[in-house]
Amino acid sequence: MSDKKTNYMTGMRLYGEGKNAEAIEAFEAALAEDPEWGDCLQALSMAQMNSGDLETALANSLRLTELTPTDPLAFTGLSMIYQRLDRIDDAETAQNKARMLSWKQELKENPDTPPPMGINVVQ
Repeated sequence: MSDKKTNYMTGMRLYGEGKNAEAIEAFEAALAEDPEWGDCLQALSMAQMNSGDLETALANSLRLTELTPTDPLAFTGLSMIYQRLDRIDDAETAQNKARMLSWKQELKENPDTPPPMGINVVQ
C-alpha cells in the first residue's frame, strides 16, 4: 500500500477512535502526496470540524466543493460546518445543493425519481 493510502487509512482509524488531532496529522500527510484527493480532504475537514477548528475545516470544505462540484457529500459536509458556525442560511443553501446533486445522480439510474422535499422544480 502506498504511503498516502497508509496515511489515509491510519487517519480514518484514528478518526473513528475519536483521536482527531492525530487523524488530522495523518490526513495532512496523505494530502502532502496528493493535494487534490477528495476523499482525504473530506475526512480532514470533518476531523477539523470535530476538533473545533471550524475556520480551517470551512476552508478545506470549500476547497473540496471546488474540486468536486458534483459531489453531494462535499456539500453535506460544508452544510455541517456552516451549522456549527451558526451560519444557518449558508448551511441551508449548501444542504439544498447536496440534495439537488443527489437527486440528479438518482435521475441517471431512475428517471422517474421525484425531486427531494423542499426542492421546487420548474417544468
